[in-house]
Formats: sequence, structure tokens, C-alpha cells
Amino acid sequence: MKIKVTEKSYEEVVAIPREKHKRPIKPNIFFRTLLKLVSLPDIIATHFKCRRIGMEKLKKNEPALFLMNHSCFLDLEIVPTVLYPRPFNIVATTDAFIGKNWLMRQIGCISTNKFVMDTNLVRDMMHALRKLKSSVVMFPEAGYSFDGRCMPLPDTLGKMVKMMGVPLVTITTYGAYAYDPLYNNLQKRKVKVTADVKYLLSAEEVAAMAAEEIQDLILKEFSFDNFSWQESNKVKISEPFRADCLNRILYKCPSCKAEGNMVGKGEHITCSKCGKSYYLDEYGRLSAVEGDTEFERITDWYDWQRECVKEEVARGEYALDVPVDILMTVTDHKFYRVGKGRLRHGEGGFILTGCDGNLHYEQKPLCSHTVNSDFYFYQIGDMVSIGNNEHLFYCFPEVNGDVVTKIRFAAEEIYKLACAKKCESTK
Repeated sequence: MKIKVTEKSYEEVVAIPREKHKRPIKPNIFFRTLLKLVSLPDIIATHFKCRRIGMEKLKKNEPALFLMNHSCFLDLEIVPTVLYPRPFNIVATTDAFIGKNWLMRQIGCISTNKFVMDTNLVRDMMHALRKLKSSVVMFPEAGYSFDGRCMPLPDTLGKMVKMMGVPLVTITTYGAYAYDPLYNNLQKRKVKVTADVKYLLSAEEVAAMAAEEIQDLILKEFSFDNFSWQESNKVKISEPFRADCLNRILYKCPSCKAEGNMVGKGEHITCSKCGKSYYLDEYGRLSAVEGDTEFERITDWYDWQRECVKEEVARGEYALDVPVDILMTVTDHKFYRVGKGRLRHGEGGFILTGCDGNLHYEQKPLCSHTVNSDFYFYQIGDMVSIGNNEHLFYCFPEVNGDVVTKIRFAAEEIYKLACAKKCESTK
């Protein structure tokens, strides 16, 4: 969907008063029913079916914590479909509130900033579970999957589950990524979607287990691979646009090693530098039109790119410096375009400058285990977001070639390196 953007100077935006934090409210039956009804068209279109595993253990009015994998917007329509009429509050990003703050609160959304330390989020979740007696739904990946597998999860999930002290349930979708993968420019495919709703742990089991054990259990539940699922279940995707914008996640040519020259169009992804082209078949496998096929699987190509970035970081050779268009949020009411700048990224973290010399923001590697990045963000463009609880900066690179996926790889690898160095220094 598109969103309205207001033009303001950086100084004007920084001066906007911050709003007092509001606790979430319990959605009433009218809004719970409304959510279910407005979700019906896509639910019917995907022939959605749900399998419930052990859910008889969860009492009708017992609040629980639901952790769900995140593939596309359809996930937000699956939630009210499988949970109705159970009341629930759902953790949502601040940008989702813009232009519809009142409605988002009425349907039970809890506002938070992606990949930013947010103590209010924990308090809000506890408030929903204990005071409102409402379940909480959370997408621990905090963003849509890039390559159909789980995005890196925070290593504090086990601790958070223990803190909540309620039953733990997972919702895992199958087909949602194939239906509307993030890279494909919101072009939906004809795919049937299913979900498993699985009762994982009781409140008593949560209390008895160590946080590390719960963390390992969650990681196991989130070890999905949508392309492997598609292939093994013979899910046919015959749409002629299935490789459109595949270059967003496969940005580096495995033949000539050039970056930012891949073009995904129709059923092929092609390097505009060396000319090598690969065909994406109806079951998600790749084959070179001519010559050797370096990677038959998209995920293998994706992993190879990560290894390349990891090696760059280890050698001290990784450095990003790109011009960007900058949008900001300081409240959950508006996006503000504040001007142009430069985004730099390296071993020391992110540095964002611009707005006629008025903006200088630095973010160290240990601030987050990854970085908020997105494709075709609100139909504006590919984006990387950094910031804190005071303000968020949405940076849209103004360069030819794809850099968003590489930035995410680098942020994650630099974070791991910084963690390792911190551990060494404390020995």
C-alpha cells in the first residue's frame, strides 16, 4: 500500500513534541469480527486451511503468547482467521500506525520500533497478558523473510518467553511466501496456503525450563525453508513474472562475481555485465541458459553471497558509502521527508549524515543483531532503516544496483564480530 509523506526540514521534525506512551487496549468483539471479515477475500483466494496441534490444551479464556513466522501481508489476515474469537493484541511496527493510529489501537496493535531496544514493548505485552487477559501475537523475525527461510532471531527470545509466564504457541505458515514473496513487487501468485497452530509449552513448562532451552526449541520450530517446501510438495508457480526483481536477493553474479548488475525479469535472472542468464522453473529451481549452473537453489546462491560479505568484513574490506533520500518518523502519525544525505556502513557501524549538514547520526554494531531493511517499502523503494526510540531514519539508496540485502548481511556479520570481540575482552 502507499502512504502519505510530508515534506519538512530536519530541524522542524526534531522539534516535534513526543507523545506520551499509551498502553494497549483489549479489542472488543466488534473489531475482532471486523478483522476476520476483511481478511476473508484473501483467505478464500488462497484456499486457506489450518491444522491445530495440541490446541485442546489451551483453555478458552487463557492468554497465550503466539509466535508466528513472517512471509507476507497475508500473515496478518491469517491471525484473526485462526484465533477468532479469542481476543489478542498483536505487536506491530510504528510505521504501520501512520495515518491509522486510532484504528490500529482499536484492533489491539502494540506499537514498537523494529530492532530497537524497547522496554515499553515488554511492559505492553505483560499488560495485555496479565491485565487485559488478552493473548499476544508476535513475529519474532520482525520483518518479512527475504529468501523464504527464517530471518535471524534475537538471542533473548527464551528470556522473554519466561518473563511472560504464559503458554507458548507457534503459528507456522506454508505457501504464504510462495504466494507473495517480498522481492516480487507485491505480485501475488495462485498458491494454496496452510498453517500449523501448535501448542508448544504450558505455563508450567515455561517456568520449569531454562531460557536457553526455550530459545533452542523456538529456533527448531523456526527452521523452515519455503523453497524446499515448494519443491518437495510439487507446488507449481507458473506465473510469468515469478523472477521479477529476484535481483533484490540475488545481487551478485556467481559467474563474473560482479555486484549490482543482476536483473530479474519474467522467468529469468540475468547479469547485465557478463550476460549470463538463469531460468527459474515452476518449482523454484535455477538452471543456467548456457554453461554451468553454479547454484540450482536460490537459498544456496543467497548463502554464498553472505559468505562473500562475511569474508569482506573479516578482511576489513567491507565499506558502504551511498547517497540516500531520508524519511523520518518521531511519532506514529506521519512520515517526513527531510532531505538528502549519505549512509556509510563499516566495522564501526552506521553513520548517516545530510540535511544540509544538520544531521549526523551514528549507530554502533551492538545496537542490534540485524538491521531493518525492506523492498518496495510502501511502494516508495528499497530501504534500510536505523535509529532509536527518539527517531527513526528510513534511508532509500539512490544508486544503481541492489545494496539492501548486502547491507543486512554486513550488519549481521559485523554484529557477530563485535560480539566475539566483546567476549574476548571480558575474558
